[in-house]
Amino acid sequence: MEETYLLNVEGVRKKILHGGQGELPKFQDGSKITFHFQTLKDNFERTVIDDSREAGMPMEIIVGKMFKIEIWETLLCSMRTGEVAEFWCDAIHTGMYALVSKGMRRIAEGRDPLEGQKHRCGMGNMFDYHSTGYDDLDELQRTPQPLIFIMELFRVEEPSAYKRDTWAMSKEEKLAAVPVLHSEGNRLVLQKEFQRAAEKYQEAVICLRNLQAKEKPWEEGWLKLESLVTPLVLNYCQCQLELGEYYEVLEHTTELLQKHHDNAKAYFKRAKAHAAVWNEREAREDFLRVAHLDPAMAAAVKKELKLLGERMRKKHVEDRKRYQGLFQQPRGGRAAPAVY
Repeated sequence: MEETYLLNVEGVRKKILHGGQGELPKFQDGSKITFHFQTLKDNFERTVIDDSREAGMPMEIIVGKMFKIEIWETLLCSMRTGEVAEFWCDAIHTGMYALVSKGMRRIAEGRDPLEGQKHRCGMGNMFDYHSTGYDDLDELQRTPQPLIFIMELFRVEEPSAYKRDTWAMSKEEKLAAVPVLHSEGNRLVLQKEFQRAAEKYQEAVICLRNLQAKEKPWEEGWLKLESLVTPLVLNYCQCQLELGEYYEVLEHTTELLQKHHDNAKAYFKRAKAHAAVWNEREAREDFLRVAHLDPAMAAAVKKELKLLGERMRKKHVEDRKRYQGLFQQPRGGRAAPAVY
C-alpha cells in the first residue's frame, strides 16, 4: 500500500503492512492500548534498536497520560485492532526516544528504570546530556534522527474495563480509591489475610503520597492528606507485625515518628517490633513513652512489659545454659593444650 501522510501530522508517514479488523476503536482518555513495537534506524540496513517481542511482553500506554513519546499515542490511535503498520517519524518526534528506551530496557533487565535519574523534567534531561548506559542510545541522544516504528495493535480497553494502576488515576480517582482500599484492608484483617490486607493499605498510601508530592509540605493540603496516610501506615505495620516482618515495622514507624513525635500507636507498634528482635532497652523506652502519651494504653503497656520481662529472662537462662555447655570441661578428660 502506498505511503500517505497520517492525519496531516507533520513529519509522519504511515504504511499499513497488515490490515486490522472492524471499525477504528473508540480511543478516549484513560483507554489502555496494548501493542508490540519494533524500532529501527532510517538507514540502508534498517538497524533494529528495540523489539518488544524480544523483551517477552507487549507494551501498554494509557491515552491522555502524556507518554513521553507523544507521537506514539497519535500513531496508535490511527490503527485498528490486529493491524500492523510501519511509521516513519522525523527527528522532531523522536528526541525523547533514547530516555524512554533506557527505561524499557532497564525494566526488561529487572532493574529500576529510574535508577540514577536526576529529578527533572524530560526536557531538562534531553538538554543536559548524560550517558544512558547504552552506546546506541547515547548516539541517538547526541544526534536526534528520524526513526521507523513498526507497531501491532492487540487491543484497546475502555477505562472501566480494567483495573487501573495508581499512576494512571486522576486526582479524584485516587481520593475515591483510598477509602475503598482502606475498607478492603480492614475486611481482610478480620479474615486474618494479613499479606493481602497489607497490599491494600500500601496501595492506598501510594495514592496519597502521589497526591502529597504535588502539595507544599506542612501546608493545609499536605496536612489533610497526611492525616489520611497515618492510620493506613499504622494498619500496614500491624499486618507486618502479624507476618513477622519486624524490621519493616521498625523502618516505617521510625519514619512516621520523625514527623509525628507524639503518636502513641506508632511507638507501641515500634516497641513490639523491638521486643520481637530482642532490643530490650529500645522496647522498654518506647513502651514507657506510650504510657506517658496515652494513659488509656497503660494497661496494655503493663501487659507488654510483663511479657517482655518473661521473654528476656527465659532468653538469659537459655543463653547461660548454652554458654555453660560450650565451655564446660568433660568429666575425666584432659584439658586441651594451649595453642599460641
